[in-house]
Amino acid sequence: MSTKKDIRALTKEQLREFFVANGDKAFRGNQVYEWLWNKSAHSFEAMTNLSKATREMLQEHFVINHIEVDNMQRSKDGTVKNAVRLHDGLIVESVLIPTETRTTACVSSQVGCSLDCKFCATARLKRMRNLNPDEIYDQVAAINKESLLYYNHKLSNIVFMGMGEPLMNYKNVMKSIEKITSPEGLGMSPKRITLSTSGVPKMIKKMADDEVKFNLAVSLHSAIDEKRTKIMPFNATFPLADLRESLEYWYAKTQRRITYEYVVWGGINDQKEDIDALIKFCSYVPCKVNLIEYNPIDDGEFQQASPQAINNYISNLEMHGIVVNVRRSRGKDIDAACGQLANKS
Repeated sequence: MSTKKDIRALTKEQLREFFVANGDKAFRGNQVYEWLWNKSAHSFEAMTNLSKATREMLQEHFVINHIEVDNMQRSKDGTVKNAVRLHDGLIVESVLIPTETRTTACVSSQVGCSLDCKFCATARLKRMRNLNPDEIYDQVAAINKESLLYYNHKLSNIVFMGMGEPLMNYKNVMKSIEKITSPEGLGMSPKRITLSTSGVPKMIKKMADDEVKFNLAVSLHSAIDEKRTKIMPFNATFPLADLRESLEYWYAKTQRRITYEYVVWGGINDQKEDIDALIKFCSYVPCKVNLIEYNPIDDGEFQQASPQAINNYISNLEMHGIVVNVRRSRGKDIDAACGQLANKS
């Protein structure tokens, strides 16, 4: 593997300084920065407004550790899944989810995952490493290209719901969002970005303190501590009382409501006590609930709940004035649906 520095680890100012130190004009740094981020260039050769000598000098000092879409699958419902090869040969997956009016990129933040949710294929991989900001950015840029190619319009939304727990890779995720939203990068509105966490209270508070402008979603799945710990063992470390406190803090600071993602499983969280506990948890801060269709990962322990159980949730939540949506999973035939990433690769 190359010992040269990845040029995308440099700020624009550092690039300008590099050129001055090498006897060139500072504005060359601006040109290179634009190629790297705004134009997502994957090679120095592509930087056509630089002289051959300048491109060779960059080649001598730096590398661009860009991703490669190793394998792309298209579902019959239009969903696209990318198996993305990183510069060190590891693979993560990202997904393009189309609807009539928009396309959403579901991106990964870690190779594997730091957490241990029992129902998720990614959690079985364990965390191999965090993704760098540019590796997260590249996933979005690749999906944006696919959105233009297949659907004739730019990417409209981004969700950090792929492989990994974004708040366990806080610094790099925040840097990637900074680049994605910057006019010098992809120029996307932070309002169109949702970060989904399993609930790391300390980091939720840090996000609020950092005055982030994107949306927050929490994978909840149960509002009863014992049950949540069974399906998401890390809940023993970050119990619901701590999660609740951090979400109240988030809302007090940001005034932005939270989305709870909630899968209902047969025989696990499909009883009246589960619904009542969720309704109580929803009373603490303004929120909405996305009930998510479960996608089995071949072990039989978790099974989809009955339509009646889902309807019970909907009617009870609505009766208490809680906004509820049912999310039908997309891309199941290519293992691109919620919880299935890395199931087969």
